[in-house]
Amino acid sequence: MKRNVRLVVGILTLALTGPGILITPIVGYAQTQSKERRDDRQDDRKESRDTKQEGRQDARTKKAECKKGDENTRSECRQESRDTKQDARKDAREIKRD
Repeated sequence: MKRNVRLVVGILTLALTGPGILITPIVGYAQTQSKERRDDRQDDRKESRDTKQEGRQDARTKKAECKKGDENTRSECRQESRDTKQDARKDAREIKRD
């Protein structure tokens, strides 16, 4: 009788712990992939922000140079600055898509 009880307890223990052991590696692998994707997105966003910031700096520099020269009007200098910023935004969007 005690032998049968031990056998049943042993089988139940294996039946209850077996699926848990088999599921664990799958869950860990899925978390690793999502972490990698998240890290990739964060890197893309950082690179995109850096690109836009460089575009702003370039626009400020070009606008200052344009103001110093006498060949362009204020509105032409502003438009040149806007175009430079818009190009930087476009480049940043392309970085996020890739």
